[in-house]
Amino acid sequence: MSVATQKEGFVEAPGGRVWYRIAGDGPGVPLLILHGGPGAGHDYLEPLEALGDERPVVFYDQLGCGKSDIPDDLSLWTMERFVREVDSVRKALGLEKVHILGQSWGGWMAIEYLLGKPAGVASVVLANTSASAAGFAREAAKLVAGLPEDTQETIRRCEAEGKFDDPMYQVATFAFYQKHLCRLPMPWPDAILRTIQNTEKTPVYGYMWGPSEFTMTGTLGSWDRSGRLGEIKIPTLVLSGEYDEAQPPLQEELRDGIPGAEMVILEDASHLAHFEQTEKYLSAVRDFLKRVEAPV
Repeated sequence: MSVATQKEGFVEAPGGRVWYRIAGDGPGVPLLILHGGPGAGHDYLEPLEALGDERPVVFYDQLGCGKSDIPDDLSLWTMERFVREVDSVRKALGLEKVHILGQSWGGWMAIEYLLGKPAGVASVVLANTSASAAGFAREAAKLVAGLPEDTQETIRRCEAEGKFDDPMYQVATFAFYQKHLCRLPMPWPDAILRTIQNTEKTPVYGYMWGPSEFTMTGTLGSWDRSGRLGEIKIPTLVLSGEYDEAQPPLQEELRDGIPGAEMVILEDASHLAHFEQTEKYLSAVRDFLKRVEAPV
């Protein structure tokens, strides 16, 4: 269903202004969305607006992407600053009690944020993510090894030569994306295309992540919270797709490491499962949030 936007604007965060939008005004506890990338912006998560019939759904573009400020200062692109940004958004918008949904890199942010024991977080949905950069890279490498040999050879050659702008590398990369990022037929929905544009115009993705989804050369390479998952003590839903670049073993690690965590793996879906299996995805989130909020 369509949910009218209730409010949008800017809030001050460490390093600059970030843009936000609140969709829906349902009576439930607000759901704060942490988008992926890093640097992707909120656009590709727009299908989650449908949850606004039951609760406010709060989107924001993290600093450095989308409609938010894009400062020319590499020192801003740290996990610590992005985590402090979450607190800034919550405080500015009066989100004293909130659910959090972190998708992909946003899931890493959510984990890091929760390890700081913030008050007022009712639950978390960790969508299409992992507990470490090394785990993600390991599973992505396995998926690359499943591509046709000529595609693999193009990837190996271009990466060895640093030719990430080579048209052949772009074609090879897209072959991976069509299997493990978004399995929808072309042309992809406009919200996804806007996200690709966001990622291309920001320095954040290349600096923190790397030249492609399966090649991590950025500052996040050492991030690992797999040994601290047991510190997360709130209701947790682990949600992903069968063909996700964040493969099912990564989801099992999250489920097994977080006490009481639940897991849903959607069939015939990948990293953008909320586009490929929209109703099943939204139903899983709705059901989880309702159970969290149900009177004891």
